[in-house]
Amino acid sequence: MTPFIPEHQHFARPELRSSGRQSFLRFFFRYPIFLLAFGPPLFRPNSGIDATKGLLDVWAFIQVGWIGAISARAIYRLASADSIHIPKQVRSVFRYAFLLGLLFLFSAEYSPSRYVSAAYSVLYFLTLICVVEFIVDAYQNPPDWVQCLFHLRLLFVLLFILVLCMLPFFREIIMTMIPGVGIRLSGGLVAPVCVICPAIAVISCYAFLFSLEKKSHSVFLFLIGLGGTMVTQSRGCELGLLVALALVGIMWAGTSKRSNYLFIASTFGSILLACAALAVIGGGRVWNFFNRGQDLQGIESASGRTEIWGFVLRYCMAHPLGMGYIAGFRVFFRGYFALDLQLDPTHIGNAHNEFMDVLAGAGWPALAVFLFFLGKTIFLGWRYIRRRAVFSNASYERSRDALRCALALLVFCLVNGIDAADFTIPLRTPFYLQTIFIALMLGISARMIAVSRLQRRGLTG
Repeated sequence: MTPFIPEHQHFARPELRSSGRQSFLRFFFRYPIFLLAFGPPLFRPNSGIDATKGLLDVWAFIQVGWIGAISARAIYRLASADSIHIPKQVRSVFRYAFLLGLLFLFSAEYSPSRYVSAAYSVLYFLTLICVVEFIVDAYQNPPDWVQCLFHLRLLFVLLFILVLCMLPFFREIIMTMIPGVGIRLSGGLVAPVCVICPAIAVISCYAFLFSLEKKSHSVFLFLIGLGGTMVTQSRGCELGLLVALALVGIMWAGTSKRSNYLFIASTFGSILLACAALAVIGGGRVWNFFNRGQDLQGIESASGRTEIWGFVLRYCMAHPLGMGYIAGFRVFFRGYFALDLQLDPTHIGNAHNEFMDVLAGAGWPALAVFLFFLGKTIFLGWRYIRRRAVFSNASYERSRDALRCALALLVFCLVNGIDAADFTIPLRTPFYLQTIFIALMLGISARMIAVSRLQRRGLTG
């Protein structure tokens, strides 16, 4: 494989225009990293290779085969490429991602199940290779970035329909009845409703505000995403969607004075409407609805999650390198019994927080690298969200639209990740969805770097 091209040779003559619109199926075969969003759907209650139960059935082979096939294609394309063009700003982000993978792999040395930790580390690297190949490919032959989001949204809608169709046949897998909460539609391993439905709502809200498609189409799909989010009965999911929509609104408000005034007026109107609703319905009833009827102890412990996080923190204070990637928590937590823990400790496979799960897996160095990785990704994206093209360029502005929406989607994942660890666990669909949103941000940023430099050269040439 040809080594990285020096920075001054990166921009021989990349085209400013995208490769154009492509059909739904052709798009996914052209950029197979987006096939990772498909899952694939699995019709069983558990996922992956369970170090504590020795779970290794046909579904695990399907999952590994899926990521293996996509990553094998990525490795082949990278190996056969004439040159590899990645701007140094994006390469600096990859260094953190690669270092994080090395820390995960090193943790297998002291993991209670070395083979499981090593296997998950390999899966992490295979996913990272897919991201690298996508950015290299998109740098030279970029897609229509907004179309990427619309194709993803269509896939999410199809997955949500699949969940609803499978409900009569796999009810115990994709839907649960929780006392004090009611029906919770999680989607199981068929599709994570708590991620795909908020993503549908965020993309549709952005398309509506920035007039990227017909308003009626955006509103219809937004309502589908919002309704699906509500039936998950997940506070982390609802809070993440609220933060992401607020971020979209703030970005829209910055486009013009009129948008700014409308955003401020709608914000104050929403506050007044919420106060009126509290007065009519009653603050106690609203509080009980939001907290699913839990008592004060359950609310303070975040349904037992604070007990889990306390266990992770205490362990990692004594063992700074953590427990071993993925497998460590599954083994060590079984020997930990906390009083009044509302979650059954014998059925907990992760820390229920993506940041705590990274800490548990490979310790404080991994958590620091993970935070730097996310911070640099967000900073790089925000830098080019704020920067406008030197010349009027419709493709450049369209890329900024996709970059803003991808940032909102990533922020949703990070907020939702406060009470869910699936965003950092390979073989779980949320892990691949968060990775795809990061890949979109890095890919768009790389293209915008190229376009900006070419425009500056044309201005000074």
